[in-house]
Amino acid sequence: MTIKAIFNRNCTMNTSQNDFTAQHYAPRAQDYVTSAVHAAGEDLDQAEAAVRHHRPARVLDLGCGGGHISYRAAPHAGEVVAADVTTAMLDAVAKTAADRGLANISTLQAPAENLPFADGAFNMVISRFSTHHWQNMEAGLRQARRVLAPAGHAMFIDTIAPADPVLDTHLQTIELLRDASHVRNYTLAEWIAAMERAGLPVTGIIRRRLRLDFFSWIARTRTPETHAATIRSLQTGASTAVQNHFAIEPDGSFTIDTVTITAG
Repeated sequence: MTIKAIFNRNCTMNTSQNDFTAQHYAPRAQDYVTSAVHAAGEDLDQAEAAVRHHRPARVLDLGCGGGHISYRAAPHAGEVVAADVTTAMLDAVAKTAADRGLANISTLQAPAENLPFADGAFNMVISRFSTHHWQNMEAGLRQARRVLAPAGHAMFIDTIAPADPVLDTHLQTIELLRDASHVRNYTLAEWIAAMERAGLPVTGIIRRRLRLDFFSWIARTRTPETHAATIRSLQTGASTAVQNHFAIEPDGSFTIDTVTITAG
């Protein structure tokens, strides 16, 4: 296979995954704008505090989803660009920004792996609960580094997988059953190594635990009933170690690990 053929094949794979994710989330866009889990949290407070401290001219909300980073960043930045692969998400963010009088928020459809911005275009890049959907995590991180100004600051917030293979397998399985566009929750070690390779040396790590209400968790992605039943079967049949780590409750609600990683 020629280099050109390999390149074209990889581009097709990336486009297919991004198209699938966009189609998957299009009917769910407003659910993510109103989601309590996404609209609040200590991680979101930390992100806003960082923007308030640095007062950047331009912020990129990478994989913006419901736009909650954008809404928090806008009062403290010159301009915020909310980028996502899902047009319906961007439409919802634009409407919400207008309703809130946040005129310095603009939206743009683009995958993390192929950002249409000049080198060093942003003083801050923030991504929250998006990376586990990217087809190619490291390509996205390299793009984030490319568009970040030399003295800029980056922050990545996401759910993470436990290092223990048994716990990891459980998490990836229920995530995929719940959301067909799920790619992978990475371990903290994978995150740190990938960021270093991308030229984003880690300057701070804060781990948190996040409780997920089972019924709102599956409602947000409109999980098919058969998949929801399979998730519950996996939870009730899981080992004591799995049930304890994820603090699985009688109704299926559970708790997962998240991390906020800063660079620059």
